[in-house]
Order: sequence, then C-alpha cells, then structure tokens
Amino acid sequence: MERIFIQEVVTRDGFQIEDQFVPTDKKIALIDRLSHAGVDKIEVTSFVSPKAVPNLRDAEEVMEGIERKEGVTYTTLIPNVKGAERAAFCKADEVNLVASVSETHNRKNVRRTVEESFSSFHDISSFLAGTGIAMNGTLATTFGCPFEGSIDENRVMELIDKYLELGADSITLADTTGMATPKQVYQLCERVLGRWPELPVTLHFHNTRGMGLANVMEGIRAGVTRFDASLGGLGGCPFAPGATGNICTEDLVHMLAFMGYDMNVNLDQLIEISKDLEKTLNHELPGQIIKAGKITDLHSISYT
Repeated sequence: MERIFIQEVVTRDGFQIEDQFVPTDKKIALIDRLSHAGVDKIEVTSFVSPKAVPNLRDAEEVMEGIERKEGVTYTTLIPNVKGAERAAFCKADEVNLVASVSETHNRKNVRRTVEESFSSFHDISSFLAGTGIAMNGTLATTFGCPFEGSIDENRVMELIDKYLELGADSITLADTTGMATPKQVYQLCERVLGRWPELPVTLHFHNTRGMGLANVMEGIRAGVTRFDASLGGLGGCPFAPGATGNICTEDLVHMLAFMGYDMNVNLDQLIEISKDLEKTLNHELPGQIIKAGKITDLHSISYT
C-alpha cells in the first residue's frame, strides 16, 4: 500500500504547554530515540521568545545537542526573522511558519492580523533565500475556529496561494482545536490536491472530539500521505479554548500498520519510548496503545 510519512511534534507542540519544564538532556535523548525509531520528520522546538513559551527556552541547546540521522528532517517553528536567524545558526533542515485562517485566532495567537503575519513572512523568505533551509507554511484553524466557527474553503485556498508565492516548499493544514469532520477533510484535501497535485501536504489533527484517526483515513483517501502526530497524544493550542492533545503517534502508527500501510517507523520502539515519556512526565498520557497493547498482544487463559 501507499507510503505514509510520520512526522513527530511532541517536543514542540507537546511540551510547550506542559506544566513542567522537561530537562534539556531528556529532550535530546527523546529526539534521538525518535530518530532511530524511524520517524520521517521531527519538529524539534520553537524559536520563539522564552517569555512566551518558557518550556522551550532551551531551543538552541536542544538543536545543537541532537544526533542528526540521515533521512530524518529536523524542523523548527519560527515566528519572525530573528527566529529564522536562530534556526539557520542551528542548521535546521526546515522552518515552519504559522498563520491562522481565522482572523480572531491569529490575533489571539500572535497579536497580528493574518495580512500582517504574511507581510512578516516576506522578510523571512528573503532571509532564507540561498540558505538551503526549506520552508513549510502552516494554516492553523483550517477546519474550524472556536471563535468564528466555520472556515471558508476559498479562504484556505487563497492563503495556500500566498504561502506558495512566498516560496513555501510544503503546506500543513492544521485542525488546531479538533473541529474537523471526516467528510470535511476529504472534500478540502481533494480540492487542494486537485489544484496542486505535486504539493507536499501535511495534515495536523487534534483529537479533541475523538475524530482524529477517522480524519486521517479520509485524508489518505483524498491522497494525503504526510501526518503530524505527538507521542502519547500530548499537545494542544494554548490560545484555543478546550483544545486537547494531538493525535497520538503510536496509536496512528498502530492503526496504519495493521491496515497494511507502508511506514518507515518501528511501532514497538514507539510504544517503549511513549511508556518512558509517561514516566518522565509523571502523569498519564492520552494514548490508547500504551494502555491496551497492540491487537496482536494475546493473553493466556488460566483454567483453574
């Protein structure tokens, strides 16, 4: 079956709103284990102000401390040119830009209009020219906004165009608050890939309302092969009421593996890494597979 690319976001999206600061050495060790487990991309950290996201205040130390494995893309989220400079200094393979489709969410998230965000992206694009660093454009609240409700598909298409005009190499459509429905995902992805059939499109789902994995399957049916996920199901947008964690990496891989999809990642390694992460954080993770086990984990029967 079709090759599916698994992109891990736990050390950025997952850790950014944890109540505790995960020590730098543990972040580095986790990323190295994920690299060796075979994930295709890791969003390592975010080069934002430490005051805004104190849990990621060690961004440079983490980027400089990890082991780079061939075949794995190491990406970082950046908000501005200063973030691009920091990413370039740390030799990131890719930077991730984020703007919301929703004006209200964008103002709450970055205190700018959507137009102002894209204006600042021009400066980032100019800085990155000639560096060899790829640029991914993410559209938050693609499938719904907790403040504005439904999102116009035409506006999504318009903003993808804006990213591509800036020179973006790939696009992420993000369901920031878990408002997407499977039918909606299929329809939008079919439209996007119908217009840009060669465009690398990633889907970024949250499982807020329990539809994350169903949305993945409809994304695959529409032709999408790249999916963000977070180990253990950690994560959530701090500027979106009610948002819970991302879809869980090991749950996603488990589902696709037993459906026969081709992936590079090792499920057993992911499960062990997730169990260890639960111990590190000292609280239960939302993922299901580390609780229930794989569907091939059979139990002995005792006749007494």
